[in-house]
Amino acid sequence: MGRQGLIGAAPRAATEEPHTLVIEGKSVVLTLRRSGRRSLALQVDDRGVRVAVPHATPLPAVERFVRGHGRWLLDRLAARDARGQATRLPLGEGAEFPLLGGIASLSLVSGGRQATWRTAADGRATLCVPRLPDPAPLVVRALRARALAWFGGRVEEYCYRLGLPVPTVRLSSARTRWGSCSRLSGIRLHWRLVHLEPALIDYVVAHEVAHLLEMNHSPRFWAVVEQLYPGWRAARQRLREAAARLPLIESGAETEFQQED
Repeated sequence: MGRQGLIGAAPRAATEEPHTLVIEGKSVVLTLRRSGRRSLALQVDDRGVRVAVPHATPLPAVERFVRGHGRWLLDRLAARDARGQATRLPLGEGAEFPLLGGIASLSLVSGGRQATWRTAADGRATLCVPRLPDPAPLVVRALRARALAWFGGRVEEYCYRLGLPVPTVRLSSARTRWGSCSRLSGIRLHWRLVHLEPALIDYVVAHEVAHLLEMNHSPRFWAVVEQLYPGWRAARQRLREAAARLPLIESGAETEFQQED
């Protein structure tokens, strides 16, 4: 056997090409990278959507792979866009922020170590925070406490509708998920949902409570969601839009936007 036969042919060079795919009515531009890899991979970052596949993978198979992760992909794109559009909230006297469908304000006070809530006769809430160089940690702590109290009541309500025992409810700061559910550890809900109107929070709660019966996204799961929250399709779209407007709390350190379904 000659020298060339022993060495074999040179590996094919990787190639990249743009491709557009429609997912749930949304046109998504992605970069298709073909190389000597053996598996398919999907990535979303500030450069866009990239799908890496073996050289010989037919285009229909690539599209099936991407569509099979379509919900994940759209959620990641929404989270990425929201990070660039979110409004930063400077924590000065009188600063306003959305809270459970209303508008709350911030008041800087002298003395004390904890943030406290004050409710006016018209129902408007004010968060009173000690005047510190960086009040952000106290503001976030107060918002998390408010969120946990609200979320716990809503989980209890939806569990009652299904005749289920109420699981443990905890807060989350996940990067790409609004909530999660486990039969062992209970339900986790992102604390920043507290900035949304109650109807949108209820959609996320109903979604996670439905997982107590169906730990998947099968037709049976969506039937349970439909039972709990008949307008879930419209709410899911409104949730994506609202996520882009959630405030980022200014701090001495960069505050990261964190999101999920």
